[in-house]
Amino acid sequence: MTQQLKLRRGGAEGSFLRRLSADRPARAVYVALALLIVLGWLLFALDGGRFLSQENIVGIQQRSAALGIVAVGQTLVILAGSLDLSVAYLISLTSLVAAEIMAGADGGVPAAVAAVLAVSATVGLVNGLIVTRLRVHAFIATLGVALIIRGALDERYDGPAGSVPESFQHLGYDRIGPIPVSALLWAAVAASAWLLLSRTRLGYRIYAVGGDAEVARLSGVRTERVVIAAHVLCSVCAGIAGLLLASRLGAGAPTVGTDGGYDLESIAAVVLGGTALAGGRGGVAGTVGGVLLLAVLDSIFNQLEVNSFAKDVVRGVVLVAALAIYARRRRTT
Repeated sequence: MTQQLKLRRGGAEGSFLRRLSADRPARAVYVALALLIVLGWLLFALDGGRFLSQENIVGIQQRSAALGIVAVGQTLVILAGSLDLSVAYLISLTSLVAAEIMAGADGGVPAAVAAVLAVSATVGLVNGLIVTRLRVHAFIATLGVALIIRGALDERYDGPAGSVPESFQHLGYDRIGPIPVSALLWAAVAASAWLLLSRTRLGYRIYAVGGDAEVARLSGVRTERVVIAAHVLCSVCAGIAGLLLASRLGAGAPTVGTDGGYDLESIAAVVLGGTALAGGRGGVAGTVGGVLLLAVLDSIFNQLEVNSFAKDVVRGVVLVAALAIYARRRRTT
């Protein structure tokens, strides 16, 4: 029996390692991104505008940084076969935690950052435990946690609260040459997640659990711990995004996460990047492309002064089309 399990484990590891090595970044999203940039350049070149101006490029980077950080965390949890709908309210909560602890003083920054990471990790742990130990579907579990956070925010806050010192606001507005500091933060988070997925045992296990949880379990992987770890990492990313948004606002806000739609937007970016909602296939590189695609699309809409309803329609069509293309590709391979 032990020998059979070892053989099964070896076969499973080989299968998942082959899958991991075969999962290249979703080239399609980068092709679409390049075509969209060309389209934007042509539209505004004919109209006398400068779509590829430094100001617009910097703006795209700044607008996409917070969503990009959240989407990186969402990628990890979706790869593990789960998802997280609590990130938007968690962003609002952590922005308020950070701003109230800082209280406008530089000396409060370290404590605020530590508190945000602790609160975020705790929420992720709760999400993971509900999903794994109580066997509640991730959609319902994380939605329930989101509603709990929403109730707490509605009870205590009527508007912005706390204040962020000017030194911390540099995170949201400063740049090094043409690259905003916020974009560098996003790049660091994305690079860390890529290294985790491609170079660590936890990364392999995330792919394994998302690909087939039962095979992973029989291979000796503690599947529940992997799902919990993915949820904790996802929530920590949401907390980092909350810090970034607090630095931009100069305060915490109870609706900053929901107004930005970071829950569904992050899932859309992950899907556009080629990560399967069922888990086990995809990666961070594709998600980065998905975030940039949405950001460039928003930039074009803003410069064309398209109303918000038309924006949602077009973005919905893009998402459905991407899902249809990926589904057809998987059926033919």
